[in-house]
Amino acid sequence: MSRFDQAKMLMRVKKIQKELQKEVLVIEKGDGAVRVEITGEQKIKKIHIDSDSVDLDDIGQLERWLEDAVKEAIAESQKLAAEKMQPFMGALGDLGL
Repeated sequence: MSRFDQAKMLMRVKKIQKELQKEVLVIEKGDGAVRVEITGEQKIKKIHIDSDSVDLDDIGQLERWLEDAVKEAIAESQKLAAEKMQPFMGALGDLGL
């Protein structure tokens, strides 16, 4: 791969990384009681808890919803990033990345 091709490839990868920064996934648990927003680069933007949907006498349920929402959000974000970066994975290895 020529230096020019390497530079083009790196520019395309950086463009995808910027797209992933802007991409936001929303995961809900407990019929909307807990909502987690995460970017395509696995950064949590917001966690929302609907106080009307939460039983304060069962904090354990809220904790489970929150934990499940965060785990699913991270997994979905990783999956999205992998899908977008997959076409470049072989070439990135050639660049030493």
